Order: sequence, then C-alpha cells, then structure tokens
Amino acid sequence: MPCPWRRSGSGWTLDSEQPALAHCGMAQDNTVPKLNFKYWLDKAIEWGQATTLECQKDVCLHLPQLQEFLHQTYEALKRMSSIVAIQQFPLIGQLLGRLCWNPFVIGYDESQKTLMWCLCCLYSSEPQNPVELKANSWIRSLLCHLLSSSKWERNGAETSTFISALGYTSADYYCHLVENIISSLVTELGGNQFNELNIQGRKKISLSESAIFSLWCRHLPSLESATLSLLDQLASLQINSLEKVACVVKDSLLPKAASHPAIFRIVNEIFKKALLETDGTPEVMTIIQVFIQLFIQVQQNENKQHKFPLKAYFPHHHQPLVIALLRRPSELPSSHWLQHLKHISDILKSIVEDTSISSFAELYEIWFLVACFGEWLDIAAEQLLKAAVAPDALLWLLAFYYCPQNENQQRTQTMVESQAVYSHLMMLYNCTVLSFGDLLPSVNNIADTEQCHTRCLITHLLTSFLLFSSGGHMIAQEFISHITETTDMSKEVCSLLIRTVYRIKHNGGENQRTVKLLNELLQKLALKV
Repeated sequence: MPCPWRRSGSGWTLDSEQPALAHCGMAQDNTVPKLNFKYWLDKAIEWGQATTLECQKDVCLHLPQLQEFLHQTYEALKRMSSIVAIQQFPLIGQLLGRLCWNPFVIGYDESQKTLMWCLCCLYSSEPQNPVELKANSWIRSLLCHLLSSSKWERNGAETSTFISALGYTSADYYCHLVENIISSLVTELGGNQFNELNIQGRKKISLSESAIFSLWCRHLPSLESATLSLLDQLASLQINSLEKVACVVKDSLLPKAASHPAIFRIVNEIFKKALLETDGTPEVMTIIQVFIQLFIQVQQNENKQHKFPLKAYFPHHHQPLVIALLRRPSELPSSHWLQHLKHISDILKSIVEDTSISSFAELYEIWFLVACFGEWLDIAAEQLLKAAVAPDALLWLLAFYYCPQNENQQRTQTMVESQAVYSHLMMLYNCTVLSFGDLLPSVNNIADTEQCHTRCLITHLLTSFLLFSSGGHMIAQEFISHITETTDMSKEVCSLLIRTVYRIKHNGGENQRTVKLLNELLQKLALKV
C-alpha cells in the first residue's frame, strides 16, 4: 500500500534533524593547532563542568573543532599501542578525563562516541604492571560513566520507580557491559578490523537481551542505530515472503524491546519518518505492518502484571480506535470481521470529520495509526466482495487510507469512482466463467483516472476480485500481467499478494487453490518488480 503523503512546499514536510547544540553558534576556527593537547587541556580546565553560562557558550562555540581534534586523536591512537600512546601524549589522560565529566561535551553524541573510542585505544589488553592495571581500572570507570550518562540519571528518586519497572539492572550491569565492549574493541583493533568511525556490522559484542534493552532505554543513538540497521537490512532483501521479513524483524529484538513504551514510541517515530522519506514505498509500509503484528504478539504473551497501560504506547490517539485496531483477525470468528470493520470505520469517520482536526500533522498521525494495522484494510477489500451488504462503510475506510485528505473533494471523488468499479465487479462476482473483456472496463478506469490514490484503490479491489471470486482464478494470471504492464502498480500488486499469502496461512479460511494461485502469481511478478 503506498503512502499518500508527500513532501512538498504546500503539503506535509519534515524538519531536518540536527544535533541540539547546532544552534549554539558553533563556527569553525582553524587557528587552533592540530593535536595541541596543551591548548585543549587548558580549555578543559577553564570549562570545568560547564556550570556557568559563559563556559556553556564557549563549549558550544568550540565543539566542532573539539570534535575534529578528538577524531584526529583517535586516528593517531588507533595506530599505536597503549604504552606508546601515553609516552607520546603525556597529557592525554588528564584531557580525556576532564572532557568525560563535562556535560556539554558528552551531551553532543559524536563527541561522546569519539571519547569512548579514544579511551578504548588506551586500554591495555594484557597489562604488564600495576600502573597499567590502574590505568585500565580508570578507563573502565570513565566508560561506565559515559554509558550511564542519560536523562534518567538526572532525576534521581523521581525516576527510580520507572527505571525499576523498565527492568534496568544494578550498577554492576555497566561493568559487565564495559568489559564486553572493551574485549570486542580490543579484538577488532588487534585484527585491524576497526574501520575508522564506522562501527556498523561488528555484531561481535555479545550481550543478553535484558542488557540490550537496558542499553536502548538509556542510550538513544544505539536504539536509533538498531532501527535504521533493520530498515537497511530489509531494504536490501527482495521481499517475496512475509515469513522472511518477520524472521528478520524478530531477530532484531525490536518487537520484544518495544514492550517498553519509550522504545516503542521512538521506533514508531523512526518508521513514520522513514515512510515519509521514501514517499510511502510499499516495502517500508510492509515492514512497519509486520513489526506491529509481532509487537502485538509479544504484548499478548506478556504477563499482565508487567504490562504498561495502552495509553503509554499511543498517548495522543483516540483510545477506542486503538483498541479496535489492536484486535487481531485471528481473535475473532471470520463471521464477525465485517461487523468489526464497520465499527473501525464508524469510529475513524467520527474522528476525521471532527472540526477540531485542522492540521496535516494531526491527520497524518491518525492515518499512520490506521496504516500500521494494514491487515484489517486488506480484509476490508475482501469483505466488500464476499459479503452482500451496503459497501459505504468499508469503501470509506479504504478511501480514507488511500486518500486521507479531502481537499478539493478528492476523497469524495475517489469514493464515486471506486463505487462504480465495485458495482461492476459485484455483477461478475458469482460468474464461474469470465473473459478478459469482462474486466477490461475496470483496468481502463485505472489507466484513465488522474488521481494516484484512486488508481491504487481500484487496483486493490480488482486484485482481490481475481483472488476470491468464482471465476477470477481462470483469468488472474493473464489479467494481473496486463495490469502490471499497462500501469505503474507492480509493486502495489506484489505487496498485496505477499500480504494475502501470509494472512491466509495464519488466519485460514481459503482453499489450497487460492494459495497455489498466489504463489504462481508471485513467482511471475518477482521477475518484473
């Protein structure tokens, strides 16, 4: 399913994300000599722990050149043994120690990471004397401090209950975490596998699930990195099976970690922005929907005593709509699906038509929530054809998904055009013998309409008709080949077929003939997409 939101001057836009300190006037000053440890040590002593406004401003002003200095220092250190490094740079210990305790320095994520890498270079993998043993202990304490520096630590007693509820471990956790990180980095440094500042793809640090979840809760960049890594990994795959996608998503541990509301909301935000940045590509939408399905499974398996309230995950949404969407189709008899879909449509329509919703941002939030539960939308298209009922509620639900904005009556026009196609398909639904020409008017509607969202909705209806009608199987291959060759709907059709195979396997309700047809169609489409 494509995302109807686009980045444009007049429509929905995304603000570029920059480090919070980027607005502090951090201008580059090339007058400072490179690797001038004396200069930066004097600065670090002058700044102290940046308790005054003047010191804070000065730190912000010098952060870009400090980051460059730390990067160059790391480049030099990684080519030396710890002993040689300390001999050549006798001031390095004092400097790094002071910088690690300056909140305005380590508040800038890049500086914090580079400080950690520099410290790891100074760590002796095989300490030979008491001095090196003491230095290692000092480095571990600094790394523990850097790893535990977060918003949660600054609120003391106020957050102790919350930290306990999230499953955070004692201070001993950090020592074990640091030992794992140091061991891994030492191995990599010794094997020349540490590729400058790029740590992606190491997978050499072995941590327990609880340690990983605690790290993600406390260190936002590591959670962001894990989420983006998952998107990159799946984007590089040719998605022809949701089982494969589900396996990769599950292995990332993100659905399980998302039991913590803070993690869920951050991952959800990243997915939301990824969808906008890719103009709603079906592959990204499919990944998001699979993640949500796995997240719900974890929630259902969780001990009720340890569950967070639903509002902790969806704080800004209409709770009756969230509750309705969270019901999985497998929880209900298929005979109740139609009634449940009408309920979802009625709630959604009352929210969307509320005059208090005035911005694109609010509308997008509602649309994204519905889109995350795309399984219900696919069932809506199927129920439209199978159930002999008034189609208005389900057609409106699909029209909202494909055209959430009704500016210039766009959604109304989509409803009119899709209603005409739907009526034509229902006349043919029970025919056991169909010809190519019987459905040609529907394909012509796809090609003729100017609105992309209307083309998508009609394609969705037509594909569902071919899969579930009495005579659709006979002409499905020929017709879907024609659709993909004459329209730009190949990815949308392929994504729908993949989702349908997955849904049938998990919910049942269809014969093996339909499953066989779906697999044959996917094999042929894989060569075209």
